[in-house]
Amino acid sequence: MRRGRRLGRKGIPKPRVSREDLERLVGRPIGDISLYEQALLHRSVLRGEPNSHLLSNERLEFLGDAVLGYVTAEHLFLEFPEKDEGFLTRLRAKIVNGEALAEFAMQIGLGAHILLSDNMDQSGGRENPTILADAFEALIGAIYLDLGEEATRAFIQENVLEELDLEDLAHQRDNYKSLLLEHVQAKGWPQPQYRVTHEEGPSHDRTFTVEVLLNDRPYGRGQARSKKKAEQAAASEAILRLRNEES
Repeated sequence: MRRGRRLGRKGIPKPRVSREDLERLVGRPIGDISLYEQALLHRSVLRGEPNSHLLSNERLEFLGDAVLGYVTAEHLFLEFPEKDEGFLTRLRAKIVNGEALAEFAMQIGLGAHILLSDNMDQSGGRENPTILADAFEALIGAIYLDLGEEATRAFIQENVLEELDLEDLAHQRDNYKSLLLEHVQAKGWPQPQYRVTHEEGPSHDRTFTVEVLLNDRPYGRGQARSKKKAEQAAASEAILRLRNEES
């Protein structure tokens, strides 16, 4: 679903999303709408803009990641009083990983409101797990700055923690490359092939886009700041596609 554009400060496009739409996403009345507009602004729109790292949703993503990690850690600490640090760390990682956050974002319909470049939009950016996960974290950052800690806790509780069976999740494996390999081997297919299709950014802060091929056909794509994480994201997307095809 394409969203319209309008110009914000310094001529930067902003998502055409109403206060009503945002309050539906957040689940409660909001205050400073500009925070949420920034949370929905993907850096692809700002290519060539010297302050893109300040204007896009990346700073809010950083804040939202920290807040989500803190609230999740506290919840697990209280929920599992007899478990050790290793168990809690592994379980938190399963809750806040990119695939899980992308699922939470899709459940609230976040993708329809993200502002993307035309190329990114036309290439399926609104279903891209990395873009969805980043926007979900940025939204949490916006809620925290606008409404405070208690409202942010409520949002995370309602849209993340209450959606999960923590006992079941604790026993699930999360190496998506290994899971994909097992899946295709069971079908008698050749081993998955991973290839880097795009790199961008300076050497100290590069972003990699990786595609995974099954039987020489693209089945998943992932984007991250390391090749290994991008491969995991691509494998995760491929698993979801295979399961959808099989069902």
